[in-house]
Amino acid sequence: MRDKASATAVATDVLNRLGAALAAGDVPAALELFQADCYWRDLVAFTWNLKTLEGREQIGDMLRAQLGEARPENWRIADGEEASETDDVIEGWIEFETALARGYGQIRIKEGRIWTLLTTMQELKGFEEPMGVRRPAGAKHGIDASRKTWAEERAQEEAELGLSRQPYCLIIGGGQGGIALAARLRQLDVPTIVIDKYARPGDQWRKRYKSLCLHDPVWYDHLPYMPFPDNWPVFTPKDKIADWLEMYAKVMEINYWASTECVKASYDEAAKEWTVIVRREGREIELKPKQLVLATGMSGKPNLPKFPGMDIFKGEQQHSSQHPGPDAYRGKKVVVVGGNNSAHDICAALWEGGADVTMVQRSSTHIVKSDSLMEIGLGALYSERAVASGMTTKKADLTFASMPYKIMHQFQIPIYDRIRERDADFYKRLEDAGFMLDFGDDGSGLFMKYLRRGSGYYIDVGACDLVADGRIKLKSGVNVARLTENSVILTDGTELPADLVVYATGFSSMNGWAADLISQEVADRIGKVWGLGSNTSKDPGPWEGELRNMWKPTQQEGLWLHGGNLHQSRHYSLYLALQLKARKEGLPIPVYGPQPVHHLS
Repeated sequence: MRDKASATAVATDVLNRLGAALAAGDVPAALELFQADCYWRDLVAFTWNLKTLEGREQIGDMLRAQLGEARPENWRIADGEEASETDDVIEGWIEFETALARGYGQIRIKEGRIWTLLTTMQELKGFEEPMGVRRPAGAKHGIDASRKTWAEERAQEEAELGLSRQPYCLIIGGGQGGIALAARLRQLDVPTIVIDKYARPGDQWRKRYKSLCLHDPVWYDHLPYMPFPDNWPVFTPKDKIADWLEMYAKVMEINYWASTECVKASYDEAAKEWTVIVRREGREIELKPKQLVLATGMSGKPNLPKFPGMDIFKGEQQHSSQHPGPDAYRGKKVVVVGGNNSAHDICAALWEGGADVTMVQRSSTHIVKSDSLMEIGLGALYSERAVASGMTTKKADLTFASMPYKIMHQFQIPIYDRIRERDADFYKRLEDAGFMLDFGDDGSGLFMKYLRRGSGYYIDVGACDLVADGRIKLKSGVNVARLTENSVILTDGTELPADLVVYATGFSSMNGWAADLISQEVADRIGKVWGLGSNTSKDPGPWEGELRNMWKPTQQEGLWLHGGNLHQSRHYSLYLALQLKARKEGLPIPVYGPQPVHHLS
């Protein structure tokens, strides 16, 4: 195994040869530097898209199309970094430039040739964010009789934007995704308004059931520019994250229109702008943004099933997104339909609140204990241990992004094999209780299920013990046949008396929001949102290689989709913001390989 100096020398030589070949426009010479089984994942820098090129042929096609505009140069190991070698693979952080931007990425070299290459756009030349040595002065020294204070300037901006002056970008949805993107656009001087139906930023969390908390750890959840303080809890309660989001929106100077709903939107092909009617403070306002972003949650619209008898049931019925918590249901009989994250959280809280709870698990669920996920699944990148080893949030995000989706499952399977072995007794108790378990179609576990379908799992923070020992009653392998006035009848004939039925039945594709707010035609034009085309459960093929429609150009000009967990909202908001900024400035943007539509929902 090479030491760092030798590994750095090898990586530098490969980068120099790659740079020379690309500068000469010699695509065959560049391709000779790649393994036969190779991957190049590009986030905006070369393709103005989020695109993974798989194999030399795809890489060659991209280079022949994009090299003339990209004109890459100055490939090098990133300042202050050294390459390293593990298991005969050399890897290192890299920097490069294109005609319009500066980039950062990662290279992996196997047997002297490039195995995986990640290139990401970090900033546009001439439109750098005002930070570090470019940070604004703030105070305006000298004498000026017409001087306005910061507060006066902010008040003027809030009074004008959207009324006498149009935003360039309108973001519908003011949760973590919407405000993270708005913060990025603020720093890039892109006039932006965020609208949300709730009265306050953070209400998207405040208004959910009271036991809700983040199941992802704090190191995974930072927002752009403002990481959580060192004393922040590992798993953030919903009201605490809500307060943080409200504070964040204020201090990041986001133009946030609360208690505002989108009534309708349409795109003018000739004018290249949207007409969006919003209802705010009892009146309708017409906005004319050039770019429209749906940040309405990657899960899309609540999926409420239709069972016979729902219209005659005399108790309460709620989708999990509407469930207020357990306080009103002490002593009541509750049926929760579903077996994933929300179902477990809601069942556990109801049991703690004194309700008689039955979970109806219709299909199998992947379960992973929180501490096992923390230690084995996330610990190397997102943990106090990772921080102590020098792992930054940026490096962790880019390391995760550098692994092509095509082969990611191969690296996840051993992780979940270890978890399955470590927690064998835990899993046996669940199966003995009748719970239907899975580890994904190929044993690759939580992250691949999340990427492929966005559902089908639960990170256990205690509810599974209640299921295993029968305190939460379980009916598995059945569905709801019908409801009566006072009960739920299952397909096996079981009758469950019920005062409340909670449908923890997930969400439909995010393009459902486009259908509601714009038109079904536009929703069908962009097609299904999320998933990789892995041809696994609920992720139909063909293989697409990137998440459908997320953070990149869609088939509807001027329409973008943004969301995901806090990690994705933080990381991918940069690339979406840079794409929007480039369009605002009229830069040449040759989008390579726009996503074809294979599925409508």
